[in-house]
Amino acid sequence: MFSLLFKRKPPLDEASLLWLFDVFGWSFRNFSPAVFYQQTRLVLPTNEFFPGKVSSVQGMAELVFERVAEYAGMGHWPWQVVEQSHCYRDSGIAPPAGAGQAFPGDRRLMSAGGQALPVVYDMRHVGNPETLIAGFAHRLGQYLGQTAKEPPPGGVDNWPQATEVVAVYLGFGLMFANSAFVFPSGGCGSCNTAAPRDNALSQWDCTYALALFTVLKGISPRLVRAHLKKSLRSYFTRCVADVSSRERLVQRLQGMIDTGEQPVGDQAQA
Repeated sequence: MFSLLFKRKPPLDEASLLWLFDVFGWSFRNFSPAVFYQQTRLVLPTNEFFPGKVSSVQGMAELVFERVAEYAGMGHWPWQVVEQSHCYRDSGIAPPAGAGQAFPGDRRLMSAGGQALPVVYDMRHVGNPETLIAGFAHRLGQYLGQTAKEPPPGGVDNWPQATEVVAVYLGFGLMFANSAFVFPSGGCGSCNTAAPRDNALSQWDCTYALALFTVLKGISPRLVRAHLKKSLRSYFTRCVADVSSRERLVQRLQGMIDTGEQPVGDQAQA
């Protein structure tokens, strides 16, 4: 009785956190668990990860994106970084028709006619590196998600949320948690002069997904907390504890990693 009385409430509602586990499982099935285990890094918002500086807005955006694509394992794809005012539509939602498989290895997602894939950004985000990085990572997650052979958990209606989790899976969870827009406690967001990132997941969802990434990769939570905004640090600790307590779910995902299970796309081509 006492164990039930003092049991801590989960950081998220059960359906939401189980969905996050499901999206990681979907990612392992459709992309490469071997790449996740052997190559994917926790990307930190530091000068070590994003060195260099250029004077122009476009040049800075291209410099940051080059690093993002490299850490995502997608630097060999053909890209074109485009400021949103020069683009008639949001081209990051899906790759052009006729795109093929691309992750990992030397296969490339090529647009029709061999043209570069557009990656659209908001020039106002260049002054806020974590927001810019999260936006770029989400676009890569959207493109990568289009190579999957099955819809994400919950179906295509969950596409924006699922592809944000894919970006966390690619190593960019810190930027997503830190840059998720939160309305000021005093009222609406009109008094916030910084351009917010359009996020489909809350900061709580992003932080739980980051905790799941941390546990699966065996990363020290202390390292993550050092780069997480202060308001989320204690919550992140709760998330790590909750993820670690779900041994069967964690072991199921770790089993997909350890066995080197091929992604669905590779199986389809075998």
